[in-house]
Amino acid sequence: MMSENFAKIILKTVPKWVKSCEIINNELMITIDSDYVVPMCYFLKKNSLTRCSQLIDMTAVDYPDRKNRFTVVYNLLSVDLNARVRLKTEVDGLTSIESVTGVYPCAAWWERETWDMFGVFFTGHPDLRRILTDYGFQGHPLRKDFPLTGYTEVRYDATEKRVISEPLELPQEFRSFDFASPWEPLDKSTK
Repeated sequence: MMSENFAKIILKTVPKWVKSCEIINNELMITIDSDYVVPMCYFLKKNSLTRCSQLIDMTAVDYPDRKNRFTVVYNLLSVDLNARVRLKTEVDGLTSIESVTGVYPCAAWWERETWDMFGVFFTGHPDLRRILTDYGFQGHPLRKDFPLTGYTEVRYDATEKRVISEPLELPQEFRSFDFASPWEPLDKSTK
């Protein structure tokens, strides 16, 4: 019920910002253009009918086959109205998104994590640097095109008594993964 009210308020007030709006599991999901992320977050936080005072999570999803391969997802919460809003936007690997740290200061950590893991750049971020990987780390490990083994091997060398990083040497250059299951599907008629 509350999600339907939120949807009506948003579509009536800022219809040009919204690409799509749907309710899934009683949660409102709004897809917007990346240019409207900060204004939409500000609207959802400050509007007296929505009052989304908390950004409870933020992440990205990588869809390498799409033109705009990254979907950045903001999960907002209105404590006063007991409602959740999921805000989504799409960007390619080169386009940046304006940082929402001016609206939700807690976004600083999540934007750093999204940058570190996916390579999505946030303009205007006060301290956009790696947060989970080492400073010299190459690549972004949650991208679908990142190799499972990584690019370097980090290990402790007992003779040098320190951690060393060296290029990864794999005995196989190509791996063929067979995902077919040797198990027959269960017959649903034999219960």
